[in-house]
Amino acid sequence: MSAPGKQVPKHVAIIMDGNGRWAKQRGWPRLKGHEAGAESVRCVVRLCRDLGIRYLTLYAFSKENWVRPEAEVSGLMRLLRWYLGDQEHEFHKHKLRLRTIGCREDLPAPVRREIERIEQATADYDAGQLILALSYGARTELAAAARAIAARAARGELDPESVTEATVAAHLYAPDVPDPDLIIRTSGEMRLSNFLLWQAAYSELYVTPVLWPDFREPDFMAALTAFGARSRRYGGLGGDDKDATC
Repeated sequence: MSAPGKQVPKHVAIIMDGNGRWAKQRGWPRLKGHEAGAESVRCVVRLCRDLGIRYLTLYAFSKENWVRPEAEVSGLMRLLRWYLGDQEHEFHKHKLRLRTIGCREDLPAPVRREIERIEQATADYDAGQLILALSYGARTELAAAARAIAARAARGELDPESVTEATVAAHLYAPDVPDPDLIIRTSGEMRLSNFLLWQAAYSELYVTPVLWPDFREPDFMAALTAFGARSRRYGGLGGDDKDATC
């Protein structure tokens, strides 16, 4: 399989939205939507592997999601643990590294143990990386980076005048991971919802009305087609704009 368009992203990040609405449309409990969304995760992981997309970051559970009903949160944690166990053989078979970003200490102990076990078992794999954002919030990440930099400055390890964008980036949760080239949001909502705010500075955004449990190969390929047709300027001028005067 080859990706459409003239460029293939190295890193795709996805805000997986719409599970609850998908379930509500069918008169089902919200957790049924999350369960259905697990199949979309499997589909996208496979496509990234087949297309040579090296990094896939999935916004699986935000810091704000803890305020949801206890039954839904508990169900999501059980589903996460089940998914990790169910897919572990795929990580090993395809040499896929599992990573997480976020406040891991917020997660239930059995979930943390499962994550840590699989992270350690896949740490040396280099065919691609699946990064799960769990109990994640971009503002929390930036605040943690600021505290770490301030602590280094207080210890005399770092001159505050030397702090640059690269310094901040080096103190984020996954400093070795390149910024996402493409951020996809399902369900039609036009916002980032506190997701990768620093890393998204020059990411291409693609919003689809498709709800996450319905998101499959044609929808992912449509996002890649749109990405491939764009001119990424990074603040400069694209080929069609070289003679622009404003």
